[in-house]
Amino acid sequence: MAKRELHEINAGSMADIAFLLLIFFLVSTTMDVDTGISRILPPMPETQDQIDETKVKERNILVVLIDRKNRLMVEGELFDIKNLKEKTKEFFLNTEKKADLPEIRLVDVDFFGSVEVSKGIISLQNDRGTSYEMYIKVQNELAAAVHELQDELSLRTFGIKFSNLPKEKQIAVKKIHWMALSEAEPKDIGGK
Repeated sequence: MAKRELHEINAGSMADIAFLLLIFFLVSTTMDVDTGISRILPPMPETQDQIDETKVKERNILVVLIDRKNRLMVEGELFDIKNLKEKTKEFFLNTEKKADLPEIRLVDVDFFGSVEVSKGIISLQNDRGTSYEMYIKVQNELAAAVHELQDELSLRTFGIKFSNLPKEKQIAVKKIHWMALSEAEPKDIGGK
């Protein structure tokens, strides 16, 4: 039997095709770049009087810590994350005017008139070894507490949820219930 001659396949254009496919996928693929936690920072104080007002009394701060073992501590005591939202709401509302909860100040707010607003601030601190997942869970619970307070006020006052309010009414509600959050740089808290 005679051997058949094998013909070579011209692969010169393969590189061109591969390059065109690469360009196609780079151009047609979308990258999700919106990651992270969205926060609006408060404006910088303009005068010395405003700077002096920023000194915060201890009773106006709710200290939330996450150690390297992802244990949550509120005010120095171990705390279950399931209860963090209710604890945060209680802290900001201080309906019983308790001396160990934040002070209240009167603020004039459009659509509401003179309203009592909490001076409360949440101090969130975490260990360098804290998992990102636990940190996000705590952030979500704190944000959920404020969102619930905004929804409750909106429903009570306007009869609709906060997200359905016109922009000017949302701004008014946010002047009463807003996320006052102070985040410290991660450090070695403990929990070895």
